[in-house]
Amino acid sequence: MSAGARTMNPLLKPAILGLALLLAACRGDPVHYHTLVPAQPASADVRTVDVRIEFLSVPPQVDRAQLVVRQGDSGLVVLESEWWGSTLVDEVRSALSGLLNSNAAQVTGLRLEVQRFDSVPGQYALLEARWRLRAISHDNAGPPLRCHSVIRSTAGASLPELVAAQQRNLAQLAGVIARTAAAGRVSCAALAP
Repeated sequence: MSAGARTMNPLLKPAILGLALLLAACRGDPVHYHTLVPAQPASADVRTVDVRIEFLSVPPQVDRAQLVVRQGDSGLVVLESEWWGSTLVDEVRSALSGLLNSNAAQVTGLRLEVQRFDSVPGQYALLEARWRLRAISHDNAGPPLRCHSVIRSTAGASLPELVAAQQRNLAQLAGVIARTAAAGRVSCAALAP
């Protein structure tokens, strides 16, 4: 072996070892993706009003790609390996659009401000929202109707069960919004028992 080949060996070993350590450090838990859009489409009931989302907001502390759960009375935990399919605001928009959109001639606009989106594994999922409906497509415009809904569902300990509880909350909210729109926006509909 030549003298030059022997001097390369001691320099190459630390570089290879460093690269191996770097690659091992980059290895993390696999990322799991979740969605608020239910696997089964909404029932095929005939909607008399097409509700279109004009504006939607969610609390900034939970509007991210990773799931955020409550811990204790005041803590929030960002679950780095548990992600939404998109940001939370887009997940909520997709789920509600699938539940509210129809081909009805009467079109109503929805402005929705989610004020709380709490997820507590093994306990509950809570959705609190202020929302407003206004006529878009018909002559009976009238003033917009403002409503407030608080929906709480029991949630299992696993993350899929927690996501399913939030899916149920969104389905209940969509039902209240659809019933309110169909009744002519006279008063806010009650939550279904």
